[in-house]
Order: sequence, then C-alpha cells, then structure tokens
Amino acid sequence: MLLQIQNISKRFGGLTALQTLSCELERNAIVGLIGPNGAGKTTLFNCISGFFRPESGRVLFDDLDVTGMRPDLICHRGIARTFQNVKSFGDMTVLDNVLVGSFVPAQSKAEARSIAVDTLRFVGLLDRAYDLARDLTLGNRKRLELARAIATKPRLLLLDEVMAGLNATELQQMLVLLRELNESGVAILLIEHIMAAVMEISQKVIVIHHGEKIAEGTPQEVSMNETVIEAYFGGK
Repeated sequence: MLLQIQNISKRFGGLTALQTLSCELERNAIVGLIGPNGAGKTTLFNCISGFFRPESGRVLFDDLDVTGMRPDLICHRGIARTFQNVKSFGDMTVLDNVLVGSFVPAQSKAEARSIAVDTLRFVGLLDRAYDLARDLTLGNRKRLELARAIATKPRLLLLDEVMAGLNATELQQMLVLLRELNESGVAILLIEHIMAAVMEISQKVIVIHHGEKIAEGTPQEVSMNETVIEAYFGGK
C-alpha cells in the first residue's frame, strides 16, 4: 500500500472532526473521497499532508510514519496537494507560480525551470506562462493549482475539489489530465462533490460522515449503498 490511514482521530475543542478513521490507497490508484459538507474530508487531507497533527492514529506513506511531520518534509517525501480555495500567488506570473513547486525536486534553477515549463505544457498553460496568475479564468486557475502541485513530482496527489466551478468542457479536460497523470504513475486521492466526475474516474470510493467512514467500495457499490444515500442525499 502507498498510503495507510490507521485509526486517525482529530478534535477541535469539543468537536470531533475525525473519529478512528482508517483507509488505504494502493499505488497508482484513483480514489474518490466523498461525504456531506463538514464530514471531515479536508481535515483528513490536512492530517495526511501535515497541516494538522491528529490526536491519535498514524499516517503511513510508503511504510514510513509521517504523522505530524512538517508539510514541507511530507512534500519532499512525495505527497502534494491542492486546496479547496485556489492558493496561487496572484501578483506572480504563471511560470513563477509553478517554479515554486518545481524547486522541490530540482537540483538547479535551470532544472526547476525545465520542470516548470514541461508542467505548464502538460496542463495546457504554456501560452500563459508570463501572464499574472490573477488574470486567469477560474478554469485556468484550477489548472495552475494542479500544475503547482505536480511540479513537485509527487507519488501521491491530494486534490481538494479541483473540478468545482468548471464548465462541462473544462470538466472533461480536467478528467483527461487526471487520467494521464495517473497513467504516468501518480496515485490520486480526490475530494469532489461532482458525483458524475467521481464515479467516472475513481476506481474506489470512500464515504465519510461525521468524521467516520460509513462505506467503501467501487463506484457502483457505493452508489447503491442505502447508508450512503441517506447520509449524502437525505434519502433515496
């Protein structure tokens, strides 16, 4: 297993955001993480990527215990993430935004620039390299967010609603990018509320509710699960 979440619990004062949650992600897998708003999905991402330290439980990445490790060290180990709210540097160029990520694997400025250019070409933003990030459309800012993460050369990519707000064409283009990225050897764990996209691209879906895992299985199995239907949609 590439990623193992073992009985993770996270509390904020009297609020339990995650309760002894366990799940696994295989190498080169695409796994959807779904659940109602406030279910604990982003909290789980924050525990995996080092932004939060859980009260109990462990995060194992490639058999290494990374629980509570600093985010930059986790990134260097091979886990990258995007954020629900786009975090690009608006007053920097598109290229410079991606250079921030490409310096993680690069040994020189020249190598970092080469990685950044290749990454922009991959996501379809090379022609916007010298535009300011703030001047991009939402769809292109989502691509930039993805580019900054994959420029770090991750083995595991955590995507937090990277498809939210995209139109139908942009959504299909993003799905193509994610499949190509996965085929190159990157495992993907994605939070997404666009159910059609989750069910189309995921090999496995994990459902959490009130910080607990309530279901796990293939997209078809999860979509037919009565507990999931009740928790996520309020009924059949």
